[in-house]
Amino acid sequence: MDNRQKVLNLIGLATRARKTASGEFSTEKAVKSKKACLVIVSEEASANTKKMFTNLCTYYKVPICYFGGKEELGHSMGKEMRASLAVVDEGLAKAIMKQMNIIGGSEYESK
Repeated sequence: MDNRQKVLNLIGLATRARKTASGEFSTEKAVKSKKACLVIVSEEASANTKKMFTNLCTYYKVPICYFGGKEELGHSMGKEMRASLAVVDEGLAKAIMKQMNIIGGSEYESK
């Protein structure tokens, strides 16, 4: 199993454990309420969405990464397409970031 799949599996695990917030509104709310430990934005998300979350995460000092397609992210969460999600569990967020660092393809920004 490749690392990309491991990341998607971890997102699925986090979702089943009710440790994710998905969709633009919920993700934004999780960041603003300081619950988000990691924000994942789809590589297919619009420039506006990426910019909005980049600014938001920089301001609230939440790690952000750009990963996967909307279909992929949604599918891993057992939902329709998702352009953004927040992981609200520190341990799961760290596990996902660890896999992301191994992939090396994500623009992972830790501030």
